[in-house]
Amino acid sequence: MTSSSTVSSVSAPADTEAALRRLINSGYRFVHPRDADGEIVAVVGVRAHHTVVDVVRLDAEDEVTAARVPGDEENVLEPVTVLWRSSGAVGDVVGELLALADEDHAAPRPQWATSATAAATKGCWVAGQAGRTKWLVASA
Repeated sequence: MTSSSTVSSVSAPADTEAALRRLINSGYRFVHPRDADGEIVAVVGVRAHHTVVDVVRLDAEDEVTAARVPGDEENVLEPVTVLWRSSGAVGDVVGELLALADEDHAAPRPQWATSATAAATKGCWVAGQAGRTKWLVASA
């Protein structure tokens, strides 16, 4: 084993931990989808803000997908409408996601929207285990 392979095998978990800390510090809340046996299949971070929801799914250190979807998207884990998307290694994808301005790709509020309608999009439902859903409150 060469020293470069040792460095890369040690840095991947460190990169993942640093990326997760950046997401937590940015207001992301996490859910952990499980398979039928109860095993965690991914780590999913969600941040609802303004008129959008940002979602990042970590299946492995080099298998990460992030997306920005409209705040009224019914299923943020399998969205019909995607405003922005990226996939790749954890450091790259999380960096791109956190570099997005809150206004980037934001849907304008319709003129007919009332304060009650706006309040209704201040969070999102995320599928949990055993068919249950969880409401994640918007961070901004």
